[in-house]
Amino acid sequence: MTIHSKASALSRFNSTTLLGAAVALGMLYFGREILAPLAVAGIASLIILPLVRKLDALGLNRAGAAIVSVLLVGSCLVALAVVLAFQLVSVTSDLPQYREAIQDKVESVRAMTERPFARLEAELSAVIPQPVPETTRSGKKASHAAATAPAPAAEADTRMSVRGAIKRLFALAWGPIGQAGIVLVLLVFILLEQESLRERLIRLAGLTEMSRTMQALGDAAEGVSRFFFSQFLVNLAFGLIMGAVLAAGGVPHAVLWGTLAGVLRFVPYLGALASGVMIAIFIAAIDPGWWLALSFLAFYGCLEVIVANFIEPRIYGHSSGLSPLAVIVSALFWGSLWGPIGLLLSTPLTLCLVVAGRHVAALEPISILLGEAPDMSHAERFYQRALAGESDAIIRDARRHLQKQSFAKYCDQVLLPGLALAAVDFREGRIEGPQQNRLLSSISQLTETLMQTPGTPKSLRRRREVPLLNSSVGAHLRELRQARLGRWQGSLDVPVGSVVLCAGLDHERDDLLCELLVHALRMTGIDARSITLDRPEDEQPDSSKAELVSIVFLVYPLRESLARWQEQVRTLRAAIPQALLATIRPSFFSEEVEAGVVKDQVDMVLSSFEEGLAFAATHMRPELKA
Repeated sequence: MTIHSKASALSRFNSTTLLGAAVALGMLYFGREILAPLAVAGIASLIILPLVRKLDALGLNRAGAAIVSVLLVGSCLVALAVVLAFQLVSVTSDLPQYREAIQDKVESVRAMTERPFARLEAELSAVIPQPVPETTRSGKKASHAAATAPAPAAEADTRMSVRGAIKRLFALAWGPIGQAGIVLVLLVFILLEQESLRERLIRLAGLTEMSRTMQALGDAAEGVSRFFFSQFLVNLAFGLIMGAVLAAGGVPHAVLWGTLAGVLRFVPYLGALASGVMIAIFIAAIDPGWWLALSFLAFYGCLEVIVANFIEPRIYGHSSGLSPLAVIVSALFWGSLWGPIGLLLSTPLTLCLVVAGRHVAALEPISILLGEAPDMSHAERFYQRALAGESDAIIRDARRHLQKQSFAKYCDQVLLPGLALAAVDFREGRIEGPQQNRLLSSISQLTETLMQTPGTPKSLRRRREVPLLNSSVGAHLRELRQARLGRWQGSLDVPVGSVVLCAGLDHERDDLLCELLVHALRMTGIDARSITLDRPEDEQPDSSKAELVSIVFLVYPLRESLARWQEQVRTLRAAIPQALLATIRPSFFSEEVEAGVVKDQVDMVLSSFEEGLAFAATHMRPELKA
């Protein structure tokens, strides 16, 4: 599939789409009191579903497995909340002990921040005279009275009765408790009705789309479950390490801070930063110096970098399926819509949208913009960079490919499909003059760089920009090889049947394809050479050397040059009767002749350079293959 066969995702945007998006945003914002608990319950059901299936497999019925799973998870969360609540109460009761240290730290920070500005102000005042403000007598009296007025005794007002404290605490907790109850009820019913809900979604999408809908639901459930489970393991280990380090350093309430460090990592990027700053502030408040807080920050930063860049990719890879920028944008988007709940749900909600975009055409732009990897093949990326003239990036990418695969495979998967895209755009007039020059210059630099050999003279290794209309990349590459190996591109004193010829018509396309195939064959140790069949100025060796050739690879013909190509094939048959004639027809070239017409003219029609290499290795004479 080429880039031109894909419908542009942007072309589907119209006024109706924008209006629908605006309505959806309004519903998300104004309906957050209902939609947020429903989303939490839906995401939680995807996470708990594997546990429900395990219990179901052990013999429990569906309802029992769902209720037991919810009770197990809920008990763990309640136990964690109780432990954190006791730890938080303990921290609150201990804060008066740290008041003096906190005041000293605040004063030292204020001195460090204000002293440079005060010194700068004093120096400026010494240079630039400042007007003395006039103050009234009444103003002085007022300021003196304000300074000497005794602070009102408000001990009775600041004391809170036990009943008032309980009321305020209950008022603060009532909202989250009510939301948790709604989520719990929704979660139980979603788990109980999971099969029914799936069938309803399939009916809603249409029975003709059953396979695609099932695939989308499976991808979403698997992606969210895998992401949260792997993230839970990583964050649990992170919290345990932080708690152990803080306890070893003598920091009070290490359990609370370790749990906080692990829990806040569920909030993308911002959570890790917030937990590190909070713990560092607490350590600075309780410790008389700065060494412990700074040491913690250094350790926390190193651990976060190691976990984020080395541990997480190895444990679950990029299992979120989102790009790093998409994670941040989704956190800002859902956080602005739904607050803290939106921050926690930002990654799974966006992941579900990205998965849906792979199967629903209307949501495809979301999948393209927020997905981990752009929906662009290596060939399309090569063509895009060639149009932009990014030769260095193309060469770096090619070298990375060649570290893992052969030059022939790189041509089959990247270079030739990219050239096919360029050929389509060129025929339809979509490439302008500057783009044409950049395109051909990039191709020239790429092929010349990849085909360099250690014996190439330095004067021939210099990159050369090849104008599109007055030079051929393939002809230039052949000139380089002839300058290095001689007029016949190698010795004629070689064994019989040891030479493979790559032949084409006098055309830039044929010249380039010949040279690419020659290089691919030479990379495997085959003595490959190239000729132009209908170029009269090319001097050919005498007919006595025809027995050196065992195989001739012909460039697949275009429709407009078929008659000329057939004539040259007949000439080759007469001149080299012992040689096998083969041609390579890549599947992505659309303007060539049908294979049935060509098949009668040659001995074999192949579909890739790799098949050509295998054909050459198989059909050369036995004594030469050894």
